[in-house]
Amino acid sequence: MKIRAPPAKTLLRLLREDFDLTGSKPGCEAGECGACTVLLDGFPVTSCMVLCAQVDGKRVTTVEGLSKPGRINPIVKALVEEGAAQCGYCIPGFVVAARALMKEVPRPTRKMIHVALSGNICRCGGYSKIVDAIAKAAGRGANDGRSR
Repeated sequence: MKIRAPPAKTLLRLLREDFDLTGSKPGCEAGECGACTVLLDGFPVTSCMVLCAQVDGKRVTTVEGLSKPGRINPIVKALVEEGAAQCGYCIPGFVVAARALMKEVPRPTRKMIHVALSGNICRCGGYSKIVDAIAKAAGRGANDGRSR
């Protein structure tokens, strides 16, 4: 899809304001919290630090793009089952980061999960449950995008 946007506008603002894709959250808007994480050509990036000019010709996938219509994302399902989403503000960024990891490593170790999520902050402090949920989702084969 081709769009026109001011080159200095951030990808986060473009997604939220022009496309009404509000899954990516404005947290720190300094690339520190991970709440705005999206996939850029398959790699997790903080969309608040990416300018529209840098996206030209690249594929952007938001948390909204990780679910199939009528099906709950398996990572989200595991997060709910494990009670890992307290306020939920950080969860989209964690889901996107976890999906990128599981695409690269279908059955990651807990250490790999910790490293992959290190750029995401949960202000509620639910890290243990978030890691448990992502490990659970990986055990179900969540990397293939199908709910099980």
